[in-house]
Amino acid sequence: MCVSVFSKDPITYYTSLHIAVMRNKPDMVELLVQEGADINRRDRVHESSPLDLASEEPERLPCLKRLLELGADVNAADKHGKTALLHALASSDGVQIHNTENIRLLLEGGANVKATTKDGDSVFSYIIFLLGETVGGDEEEVRTIKSFCFQVTQLLMTHGANPSACPTYESLTHLCLKNFRLHFPLLRFLLEFGASYNCTLHGPSCWSGFSIIFEQLCSHLSGSEDDAFSVDLFQKAETVLELMASSSQTIKLPINFEINLSHLSGFHRKRISDLFTSLKQLEHSPPTLKQLCRVSLRQHLRPWPIDEKVKALPLPNLLKKYLRIDPSSSAEAAV
Repeated sequence: MCVSVFSKDPITYYTSLHIAVMRNKPDMVELLVQEGADINRRDRVHESSPLDLASEEPERLPCLKRLLELGADVNAADKHGKTALLHALASSDGVQIHNTENIRLLLEGGANVKATTKDGDSVFSYIIFLLGETVGGDEEEVRTIKSFCFQVTQLLMTHGANPSACPTYESLTHLCLKNFRLHFPLLRFLLEFGASYNCTLHGPSCWSGFSIIFEQLCSHLSGSEDDAFSVDLFQKAETVLELMASSSQTIKLPINFEINLSHLSGFHRKRISDLFTSLKQLEHSPPTLKQLCRVSLRQHLRPWPIDEKVKALPLPNLLKKYLRIDPSSSAEAAV
């Protein structure tokens, strides 16, 4: 039976091209376009394009690839301002639906990582939502979601996405800083890749990674003793502080940056006070040659993974450890 390329489903208002995509028929998609079907045509109900539909399911990757090859507009948006990339991100749950390859293909096809919906959702809004779903979740499911978020974040940043934007609820860096113990691997990746530890729009006066880490340290250690939790927390906090201090030749702290230690036990108060004092001294002192070399080399080795690149350098192991910012060592040497 011959079906017109211009026919529409009377209920969904999907065109023949939409239906071919939903049934994952890439050859039919190509045939319909060659016969005159509008490759960017949107349905009347949802205003979804064939490319939007193809982006939403991993199984439709062949159709997505074919549509891009045939010239579909990768940055066209629906009535909500949602592009195909945002459709791919929004439909991913990180567990059953992994749209990683769809996202990769869209980015390689020129998808705009700065696109936002009319409600202000960005490419990182969906990553932030998924990470929020990991709190108190099944251990295996949490690992799966975090792995998906890590992979997609790497893809987005490789193509120029900014995770340190404003407002704070749209900033992946801000979220990871506030929850640095839970999201430490992702935070380390962000900082080593070159993400700003301050708000990129307003600077440290809006939000600062240094102030957030100290706030979280003081909050989590209030009433806590020197146990396994505090040991792990300190180690991660010191590593993050060191990563931030080693990301540029001069550090940027908020004006009148101070911390309140009155509610902490003596052990924790002294340790946090020593970290804070070292940080303030670093801000007001000229960087040492050792620090300048570290910053310069780490910037040269970007993007991530810096650790693997450092390991390949013909340098003594002790110097490699200093360059790598080994999480098992104290951060006070740098901050």
